[in-house]
Amino acid sequence: MISWQSILDIFEGVTSLFAVHPKFALARLGLIALGFLLMYLGRKGVLEALIMIPMGLGMATINAAVMFFDPLNLHNGIGTLFVEPQAGATADAVRNAADLMTILQIDWLQPIYTLTFSNGLIACFVFMGIGSLLDIGFVLARPYTSMIIALCAELGTVLTIPIATAFGFTTKQAAAIAMVGGADGPMVLFTSLKLAPELFVPIAVVAYLYLGLTYGGYPYLVRALIPKDLRALPMLPPKNQREYTSFEKMIVAAISCVVLSFLLPVAAPLIFSLFLGIVIRESGLKAFQDLISGPVLYCSTLLLGLMLGILCDANTIMDPKILPLLLLGCAALLLSGIGGILGGYLMYFLSGKKVNPVVGIAGVSCVPTTAKVAQKIVSKDNPSAMIMPAALGANISGVVTTAIITGVVCSLLGKVAQ
Repeated sequence: MISWQSILDIFEGVTSLFAVHPKFALARLGLIALGFLLMYLGRKGVLEALIMIPMGLGMATINAAVMFFDPLNLHNGIGTLFVEPQAGATADAVRNAADLMTILQIDWLQPIYTLTFSNGLIACFVFMGIGSLLDIGFVLARPYTSMIIALCAELGTVLTIPIATAFGFTTKQAAAIAMVGGADGPMVLFTSLKLAPELFVPIAVVAYLYLGLTYGGYPYLVRALIPKDLRALPMLPPKNQREYTSFEKMIVAAISCVVLSFLLPVAAPLIFSLFLGIVIRESGLKAFQDLISGPVLYCSTLLLGLMLGILCDANTIMDPKILPLLLLGCAALLLSGIGGILGGYLMYFLSGKKVNPVVGIAGVSCVPTTAKVAQKIVSKDNPSAMIMPAALGANISGVVTTAIITGVVCSLLGKVAQ
């Protein structure tokens, strides 16, 4: 005869929900609901579907699939068959190796996490794919405008470091958290791995949640800080603008890659990946470009979104360190958005009122999301105004400045004890 207890033994997800503190049970249910919401917003185009749909499904599933099983005994006997990010996290090298070999044979996504996610490889693949889509001609057309706006849009990165330190984080941890203000997910992953591996998982989760959610708020920030008459300002192409050949663009990209790698070798993997994509685009190697901009980029993005969702279990989100990270991540992106807009105003006045200040928000370096946001805002106020070329120039420059800041921060703090 089947008893109620035997039914509960079969459906362990239900049993495990009521076997923990109520706050963890509520957190699991809330994260399941949030996962469905992210999928819905991604499907509607409010958030980036390529990241949010797999992330949302992973988030909902990982919090539903909790069972009484934990081979490393890290979570009071409760775990999943997906990923154990704490495997090999002790100071004992022998135990680390044994734990990792054990968990690699059990959790089906553990090899992807260990061999591509937690070592930054997937970030390099994503950057390579992004590079293959970038046309640096937009930067070459307005080099000073693009770089000044991009530098101003790093305001959140700079100011968040002392703010995070005031919250009690170490200098390294504060710098890793502050990189969320650069609004470049692969850079955030890379910096946290280098400077604060103990916070890698929560920083990665917070970064991508806010990179998806905060962009929905940037249009409101722009409208609050820039009046309608300036938002509607049309932008004319630069006078005597020349067309750069693919060969010239390739040479510029190759020289930039070597110089930046020479100056900042700690960030060379990301710098190389980005400029390799650009060089392949401009070299005419269509087979390589199709490979990198298609299968490599989309497969990496899918796995990235999936891993981020799977890491959003209740044990991670309920960590006491998460709430300050949420607040600091939001503050970093808000300050970067404000900095970018201030940069837009600066170029508006320096150019004799020829630059639309809305271009400034594109200095926040998520390519091409913030450039699209800028153009969409302007088009609502003036359908005939085209600022996309200038916005893409600022956007691409934002990627480069974020890579430079990543290298500088990792170089300065990499050998610091705390």
